[in-house]
Amino acid sequence: MRFASLGSGSEGNALLVESVDGACTTRVLIDCGFGLRDVERRLRAAGCEPAVLDAILVTHEHADHIGGVFRLARAHRIPVHLTHGTLRAAGALLPERFEALDLLRLFDVHDPFDCAGLRIEPVAVPHDAREPVQYVIDDGRRRLGVLTDLGQGTPHVVQAFSRLDALVLECNHDAQMLADNPRYPAMLKQRIAGPWGHLDNLEAARILAAIDASRLRSVVAAHLSRHNNRPELARQALVSADRVDPALIRVADQDRGIDWIAV
Repeated sequence: MRFASLGSGSEGNALLVESVDGACTTRVLIDCGFGLRDVERRLRAAGCEPAVLDAILVTHEHADHIGGVFRLARAHRIPVHLTHGTLRAAGALLPERFEALDLLRLFDVHDPFDCAGLRIEPVAVPHDAREPVQYVIDDGRRRLGVLTDLGQGTPHVVQAFSRLDALVLECNHDAQMLADNPRYPAMLKQRIAGPWGHLDNLEAARILAAIDASRLRSVVAAHLSRHNNRPELARQALVSADRVDPALIRVADQDRGIDWIAV
């Protein structure tokens, strides 16, 4: 298994996952917060034609994660997996953007499911969305966890994201930078920093320190705020957790994402 970020941050998110089993290759996209032409360009830059995607997995209905999902799915006939709550919250998008309702695949947040040979384990998370999830993807040999867009690490999250081989972990903001940012009103700061908002660097490091990291070989800091974080601060926080070789910690970028990483 390997994965690549096509872009990560408040302006758009998409993560490409590929698994090869003999002659069979499976490719799934987690979220798509980019416009159709933009995500097609980003996919091709990663060496993936959009039409070969087996599925799109949606985490929640916020525009930076779902904004391009339905147009991409309709253009290339790609099944879309999402929770019932996310579908209801995104319902206003459907009449305009997604007539192909036969491509929808609804799942219960508590039930793992098979997707083109991959075992997908949805994980409920605390975030200000209708029924948000994050994912653990298991191809029978390696386990990849994707954990962004949550306000805090719960015991359920710690358990679900233990014993992974690779982890994409939100490091949205530095708490002090957010508090000092004059561009953000107080209510927005409270939302971001609250228990249903986004992980700051130290909370991300706390989660990393709490999970069983005995198999962990790669950590990617993701969803960094352009205005309230810096890559070196996120990296420093994750290094402090002392759970993985610092050389194996990387940071995904909003514009360039991150190149392929083998799990």
